[in-house]
Amino acid sequence: MLARLRHSVLIKVLGLLLLTVLLYIPLAQIEGLTRERGNSQREAAAELASTYTGAQTLVGPFVVQPYVERWMEPQRDAQGRIVGQEARSKEMTHLIFPDKLHLEGRLAPQERYRGIFRIPFYTLDAALEGAFAAFDAAALPHSEKESMIELRPPYVALHLSDLRGLDGSPALQLATETLRFQQRLPGVAEDAGLADGIHAPLAGAALAAWQAGRPLPFHLKLGVVGQERLAVVPIAEETTAHLVSPWAHPSFGGRFLASERSVSAQGFDARWRVSSLVTTAREQVREGLRGGRDGRAPGAGAAMQSFDVSLAQPLNVYAMSTRAAKYGLLFIGLVLMAAFMFELFRRLPLHPVQYGLVGLSIAVFFLLLLALSEKVAFWLAYACAAGASVLLLAVYFSAVLRGWRRGLSFAAYVALLYGALYGLLASESNALLLGALLVFGMLATLMLATRKVDWYALSMGHAPVAGAQP
Repeated sequence: MLARLRHSVLIKVLGLLLLTVLLYIPLAQIEGLTRERGNSQREAAAELASTYTGAQTLVGPFVVQPYVERWMEPQRDAQGRIVGQEARSKEMTHLIFPDKLHLEGRLAPQERYRGIFRIPFYTLDAALEGAFAAFDAAALPHSEKESMIELRPPYVALHLSDLRGLDGSPALQLATETLRFQQRLPGVAEDAGLADGIHAPLAGAALAAWQAGRPLPFHLKLGVVGQERLAVVPIAEETTAHLVSPWAHPSFGGRFLASERSVSAQGFDARWRVSSLVTTAREQVREGLRGGRDGRAPGAGAAMQSFDVSLAQPLNVYAMSTRAAKYGLLFIGLVLMAAFMFELFRRLPLHPVQYGLVGLSIAVFFLLLLALSEKVAFWLAYACAAGASVLLLAVYFSAVLRGWRRGLSFAAYVALLYGALYGLLASESNALLLGALLVFGMLATLMLATRKVDWYALSMGHAPVAGAQP
């Protein structure tokens, strides 16, 4: 009875299914380790952002015209009679955005290390040009009747999400005057979202032209260092931008995609054109300059409308390793199925321990792939891990199947599977289709190869008889 059970094909198949399920445990552990290493990479990026600089969002330049509105408010007694006048006032700000704003810049990529992790950074060398429309003090809104407007010194404001990324001091030429920037935005509440910008007070010829109501053209030279992503908030009537970079793997995002872009192995060239008619960026900037009553800037929870470009990693080894591990159970099943077919047709019995060792060797491949991909290029890590696995199975099955030809044929089958898996990983857009075709092809091969097998005869320990009826 025990001998029949030991040679029963049904028991063997059930045992292989159970073994495949058990082998999911080490696969799950390896997949968890891959996610952990990916999280460690993100933590390394966050540490560099906290100690060096983070992703950058550029807002400006725009002119802030502070003013004080003064009025007299009547004082009444208990009977409602006017008994006097009390002077009241409140401080206000009026924002003037450019009519046109053009950014011409070049992104020079660089990499910084935190442990074994490489984090992409960039240096932006940009020139911003545009013009502010003529200012008319009579157009300032009055919130109270018969109030008086008292103008305060105006200034040009510029906001950068992480000021530590400023590379040198920005050079601003307004009209024919060269202005110098200073810290923070005066007259803006501490809890305002854009309070930690920089400002350049209008002086000399620029201030005279402003007070005379003449348009003010400007030219701003700006150097910025940032981590991975650069975003620009379109605040002008018409905002245009042109960015070039030798980075060959850009990721375009934000609310407004590039109107023109070209990407090649030599880098990318992208242009944007955004009208104020299609964005609420100006309203978001006004909100960002008001302090929240609860200590938080209004609208701070929502990202400002912008267009951006990121220096994406050409190949994220942790994402690729995670995707590879997701095929691990299928991969193990296909290898064990091939080993079972050798046992079935060659009449070479394999012990469950041998099946388990084969499954573990496949699981270790994914661990080896993860470890090597942190040190060398992913394709090289995959080739080394797959080559080591195929060589191990060739040597092992040459002994188990009692013949080096059988061992090499089995190893060739596994090498074919590794090649198919790499094709799935390399072709992300067609991964589902290729995976479905692979599974269908393997199942079709199994069904056609065993279509005349007498499974009942095999279950009773006899040789398979083609076409035999149970």
